[in-house]
Parts: sequence; structure tokens; C-alpha cells
Amino acid sequence: MSGSAAMRSHTCGQLRAEDVGTEVVLSGWVANRRDHGPVRFVDLRDRYGITQLIAEEDASPAGMEGLSGLHPEDVIQITGVVRMRVEGQRNPDRDTGDIEVLVSSVNKISSAARLPFEIADHIDVPEEMLMRYRYLDMRRSPMQERMKLRTKANHAFRNALVEEGFYEIETPMLTRSTPEGARDYLVPSRMRQGNWYALPQSPQLFKQLSMVGGMDKYFQIARCMRDEDLRADRQPEFTQLDMEMSFVDEEDVYSLVERVMAAVYREIKGVELQLPLERMPYSESMRRFASDKPDLRNPIEVVDLATEGAGLDFVVFNNVLKDGGWVRGIRVPGGASLSRKQVDSIEAAAKDAGAGGAAWCKVTAEGPTGPLSRFLKVGEGETAVDCAVGIGNLSQGGAAFLKAIDAYPGDLVVTIADAPRRAMTALDAIRNKAGALMELIEGSDRLLWITEFPLFEETDDGGYHPAHHPFTCPVMEDVEALQAGEKESIRSRAYDLVLNGVELGSGSVRIHDRALQKTIFEAIGLSEEVANERFAFLLEAFRYGVPPHAGFAIGLDRLYALLFGADTIRDVIAFPKTATASCPLTGAPSVVDETQMGELGISQLTPDSSNEA
Repeated sequence: MSGSAAMRSHTCGQLRAEDVGTEVVLSGWVANRRDHGPVRFVDLRDRYGITQLIAEEDASPAGMEGLSGLHPEDVIQITGVVRMRVEGQRNPDRDTGDIEVLVSSVNKISSAARLPFEIADHIDVPEEMLMRYRYLDMRRSPMQERMKLRTKANHAFRNALVEEGFYEIETPMLTRSTPEGARDYLVPSRMRQGNWYALPQSPQLFKQLSMVGGMDKYFQIARCMRDEDLRADRQPEFTQLDMEMSFVDEEDVYSLVERVMAAVYREIKGVELQLPLERMPYSESMRRFASDKPDLRNPIEVVDLATEGAGLDFVVFNNVLKDGGWVRGIRVPGGASLSRKQVDSIEAAAKDAGAGGAAWCKVTAEGPTGPLSRFLKVGEGETAVDCAVGIGNLSQGGAAFLKAIDAYPGDLVVTIADAPRRAMTALDAIRNKAGALMELIEGSDRLLWITEFPLFEETDDGGYHPAHHPFTCPVMEDVEALQAGEKESIRSRAYDLVLNGVELGSGSVRIHDRALQKTIFEAIGLSEEVANERFAFLLEAFRYGVPPHAGFAIGLDRLYALLFGADTIRDVIAFPKTATASCPLTGAPSVVDETQMGELGISQLTPDSSNEA
């Protein structure tokens, strides 16, 4: 690549042996400087690579003077002639390692202050400092490589969808607040004081309206904002690949998403995905893994122990079962070899996931050991029974319990007893933790469709809310039961794509019938008056001929973190927020000037006044 004739003739990663003898102009940052008496070296860096500069006292006195007194990250422009490095001093690890530039003149463009951290590939710096000085972090190769890969992946997605006949349609960033599962970020209107815009949680309604508008195939790399509690894989603002199609069903969506995912894998990882991808019904996923996003590289499965647990005379199990909770567990093959500290870390994973704890035992030929073991062994007045797996000293209930979970000497058994929602999260956590400790998680990426989701999920207070969003179409055979007020058994035409235990995205066949959409609103407790007020524009559009349509959205930050081997999604976002939704770089969120607030017709509570009675 050639640069501006005024500022550079070549980039710092471009010159090769065939350029020897060429006079060049390079611009970049001082990465390293070395003085060796009559010879001075500088490594000059830009986005494209590093070129070694050299100045010699006899051959280039102006270059010697120009390279003196430079500091790391000073920006300079040099003129010089390309020459071969001395044999034995060439760098095979650098693309420009065969050559160097003998400098004849140096123009110092700008000086750099003392750096808060070194610009190097491997540094031990707190993440918040890297975010505070993100513009310096961006100069490091890891961040530059991720931005390069992100660009390539975005391009691959765009190319694949355009070739499939999709239109890229931009949807509004300022819209109205609608209930879609998370809190909206609100923006006050200066022109219409007392009224508010909402930043989009997703382009859901607009992409459906694009189908009403006859666009047939829509996509967008869309920015989305949700005011929700954050985790490692969440940000208040994130990017998703949004897609919608008319006159299609689930199979069309599966096929399209698989083709575009295959295109990205081909571009980024140089591998061919095996299509079609695996599929698993939601009910099977919950039964085998207690999760709707299982990592199939992990062979550990969850076992329902409610019947066997009830026979152990364990008050914790009994109380949970009495209240309608779960007693389920995992068998960790070879897990008896884990240290007590490692087993404690599995229990800690359960607690971190919201459970009260985990009951466990190690299985040996002499009998089980650990906190759970006293409910499995022979008690006073009992007689030991023979166990099919050769474990002695077991009560009848203990033998049945270990048989149900298929435990053998050398295994670790970990159980969770809790309310279903907490138990599900905890079981997923201990399964993943145990698999990692035993190094069971291995093999190539496992992409999986989870299908046949329930239409509604039960909330902690006994109510129901949509498992995906209120525009998801139910299975038509269940509509009659839905209209009769049933919620628990209603199935949806929704689907998720999971990669290595991470939900990449969700989609569904949408409702295209106005009456059915109103039925769903009623089922989630939205009165006709409220539904008309919040969704009048959608319901109005549905009066004018709506095609059957379906769609999908992929969370690009999550996908790219996995594809690029990043620790969190913050590592693949140019300017991310912290886990508390703040920006160390800009100081956002921040207090706004009272004049600005007044223009919006808003008064701001001070910390003191907000605490007044």
C-alpha cells in the first residue's frame, strides 16, 4: 500500500528486499531506539508493521542528529534509502526483517509524554487502565489484530448477505419506548418537552415493518442499547447482525444463517463448517444439560435425582422437593482425583450462580467420602447392600442414588437442590467448572441450534413473560390453548444458535396476524388500550397486508470474542464500557450542565436533595 506522497511513500510494513536502492519517505511512531556509538537504530511502527531505521555517523550525519533525543511514541517522518541488512543481523520474525532504511533526514511531527504503560504485545496492566488509555492500547498488536479481524468478519457477513439478495437497511436510533425485555435508555426531546425517545434495544419492529413494506430480505449491522445489569459477555451498547426475510419458515432461516456463518469461518479461521449444524429441542437440552446453551464439547451431563434423592432422608433435598424444586447432579468421571480446593471451587461456582451451595461426594471402592456421603452410607440399624459398581458400605438408598447417576470408584458426584431457575443456572456453572478442571472440554467448535422453545417463561413471582419477545409466533396447534388462557405448555417457533456454551443469537418466526398479535399482548398482561398506545404503528401496519416472515440476530461481540480467542467482549470492542457501564476514557456517564437540563425542561436531583424526605 502506498501512502500520501507528502507524508509517506510506503508504510512501515511494506518494504522488502526488492525495494533495495529505493528512496522512501516513512511516517510512524518510535517503537524502540538504540544507540551504538557511531550508529543509531530506531524501530518505526505504524498499523502495517515495523521498519528498522539506521543512521551512521559517516554516511548520514543529518540522520544521526535527527534520530537523537527521540522518545518512545514520538511521531516522526523520515527520508532515506532502503538497503539490505548485514548478513546475520536479519530478523526472520519480521516481514521487513531483511532490510533497513539508511536515514538522511528526520522531521519530528509530534512528541509523546511519558507513557502510562509500555506499547508491547504482552504487558501486565489492569484492564481499566487499558480502557482509560484505549488509544494507546490500540497501538498494540493484539488490539490491532482484533480490529482487523472484526473488519474482515463484518465484510464477510455483508458480502454473503448481499449475494443472498439482502438489502442493507438502516433503522432509527431515536424511537419510542416499547417493552422488549430490558430497560430502555431514554433521550429527552428539547423540541417536545415532556416527551422522550428511546434508544433501540434492537431493530425488531422496524425490520418487521420492512417486511410489511415489501423489502423481502433485510439485514443490518445494528447498534443496540439495553440498560441492564452487566456481565463479562454484556455491554450497555452492543452490535448485532440483524436479519429478516419474508415468505419463509424456520428451515429457510437455519439454512441462511448456516451459510453466512460458514462464510465467516472460512474467512477468519480458514475452516469449513460441517453443515447442516446440529439441532436439539429445548426440552432435551434442559433434560441433559439443565441449560438452553450447552457446551457440547463437555461430555458431562445432568441427571435428575429427585426420586433417588427423596429416599436419602436428607432434609435439604426433602424441603426443596416439597416446594417443587429440583434435585439434580453431575457425575465427574475421575473427579475423585481433584483436590479439596478444586472441589471447593466447583461449589463456589454454584454459589456464584445464585444457589445456596452444592452437596458432593467422592466415590471410592470403600465407599463415598465428603459432605453427601453420610446420607449414602449404612446408618445405625441398617444393613449394607451390594452395589453393582463394587462400592461397599452403602445403604439401599445410597446404592440407588449412585446407580442413578452411574457413579463408579474414582468419580466425583456434585448435586444441586434449589428452585428450578436457580438450579438450572448453578448446574450449568458446575458442569462447566468441573469440565474445565478435568480438562474434558476439547475438540473443535460446536455450533448448535436449540429449537422448540416455550413461548413463555415463568417469573419468580409466578407470572409469565415471553421467552424471546412478544412478536414470536406460537406453534399453531397451541393457539387454541393459548386463547383459553394456558401459558405453561405453549410452544413457540423460536430458535437460538449456541457456540461452545455461549448463546450467539436468537430468532423466530414472527406473528403476521393482527388478531394473534393482540392475543399475545393480552396473554402477557397488556390491555388493549396499553397495547394500542405502545404498538399502534405496528398494529396499524398489520391492517394492510403482512407477509409471513421470520428472522434472526447474531451478537457480533460475543461471536468475535470466541472466534478471536479474546477473554471478554470488551477485548473486541474499540471503546467498551466497564462492568459498571462507565467509560474510563471519557468519564461517561457524567453530570450535565444545568443550562442543558433547563433547555430540556428537566430538573436534576442532587445527591443531597434526593435523600430528603
